[in-house]
Order: sequence, then C-alpha cells, then structure tokens
Amino acid sequence: MSTHIAARMDQACLVLHGPDQPGIVSAVSALITRNEGNIVSLDQYSDDANGGAFFQRVVFHRPNLTAAFDDISADLTETITPLGLEWNLTDRSVPKRMAILASTSDHCLLELLWRHRRGELNVTIPMVISNHTNTADDVRSFGIPFFHVPSQGPDKSAAEAEIVRLLAGNVDFVVLARYMQILSDDFITNVGVPVINIHHSFLPAFIGAGPYKKAKERGVKLIGATSHYVTKDLDEGPIIEQDVARVTHAHTAADLQARGAYVERAVLSRAVEWHADDRVIRHGNHTIVF
Repeated sequence: MSTHIAARMDQACLVLHGPDQPGIVSAVSALITRNEGNIVSLDQYSDDANGGAFFQRVVFHRPNLTAAFDDISADLTETITPLGLEWNLTDRSVPKRMAILASTSDHCLLELLWRHRRGELNVTIPMVISNHTNTADDVRSFGIPFFHVPSQGPDKSAAEAEIVRLLAGNVDFVVLARYMQILSDDFITNVGVPVINIHHSFLPAFIGAGPYKKAKERGVKLIGATSHYVTKDLDEGPIIEQDVARVTHAHTAADLQARGAYVERAVLSRAVEWHADDRVIRHGNHTIVF
C-alpha cells in the first residue's frame, strides 16, 4: 500500500449542498459523532443566510470505516435527506478512476502522468485514449494502457461510440488533456461521468481557435488557462480553476504559447486534484471549490 493511500485509510469525505437552514452543521456533526467518527477538517459556505444555498465538505476519521460505511450512508438518508440536502459520501482510501483523452500535444498529458506516478493525484488511470499515436510510447512507459481511436472527417460518431465503449464501467471521470475534438451532445450524455477540459485561454476572452494569435494581435499583458467541466454548451461549463502569466510586447506568439502551456499544465493538474479529492461542488453553471 502506498503512503498516499495509507494516510487516507479509515477517512471518509462527506459533501453536501442544498437550501440553507438552521441546524445543518449540528445535524451533520451529531451524525458523525454517533457513528463513532472524528472530524478531521470541515469547510462550509452559504451564499445567503436568509434562504440561500448551503455547501459543506467534511472529512472525518472512523475506525474500520469499510464495515461502517453502509450504516453511515443509511443514517445520512434518514437524517440529512429530509432536510432537502443532496449528499455524497466517499471512502478517501479508494482512488477515483480517471481516463485521459489526448491528441498530439503532450504537455498536459505528461504532467498528469508524472503527478500520478509521484502520488500527487488520488486517482488510478485505467487508460489513455488518443486520436493520434505520437504519445503512445510515452504513455506506455508509465505503465498505462494506450488506445488509439482515430477521429477524422465531419462524422465523429464511430470514434465517439468506440471511446464510450472503452470507458463504460471503467472510469469515474474523464480528462481532456488538450484533446482537440469537439464532443457531441450524445457523447456527453452517453459517457455518463464528469468530463474535465483544459482551455488554452482565460475564458471567456479569446474563445475558439487560435487564442494566442488573437492575444498577440490585441497586445495582451496577461495570458491564461481555464479548466472547466464539459457541458453541451461549448467552453461554457462550470469553471473549476484558472490562472494567468504576465507577458510583454516583446513576446512572440510562440513565446505566449510556451508560457501558456506551463499555465495549462498547472491549472489542469489542480482541477484534477480538487475533483479527485471531492473538493468541487457544481451549483448551476458555477462551482464552489473547498
């Protein structure tokens, strides 16, 4: 067992959200106490104490958690669900299964593989799928299965169907590590798990193709990257993380792209880390990140 997983043994993470009301914190704390748990960390946020929405993330330790997990879940159903709150309970020692989709650019892909090997991401990686083969050897050097699914021409339905087939039942979420294909609405529905994208600009500015060229033409002083959940509205899903790098008039478009690649790697890695650690709550078209 890795040190990373051992540190999470017998730790549960409870994430909940719903209408704010008096007594939520007390009810959650009492539930954890009567189930022999000890709170390790607690974060909460209310967007309006008078009729707003409430969000909470609690990590607690409970000896022999595996045996008690179903009982705790039943208690949550009986105690927390009637308050109108949605909740999710996870065992922190069980890594989430993350598939990666990539194209020819390798910087985000290799960053995730490297961080995974170092134990910085609480995930397993069952597969990497790409519409090109140039990263195959690098991926396999990390001991990760690589699948080539070509995607050419205007009709992507066969490629998307094959990707869905590979993913079905094998992953908890998908990361687009500069996967340069527009996903159809059917794919987003059929894949059935969250999909995280990295966009090579600071949304909503410079949406679409050639953002660095557009940025150069506008004489920008900051470039950035945005990681967000994929929805049926292109590049408009809930934003998880963003960051920027300062540039000057002396930087060429190639310089901007190189600096942008560095920001992309960092932003995507943080978004993946936070999602894998149950720190992100989707609320409408935005997120609360604890």
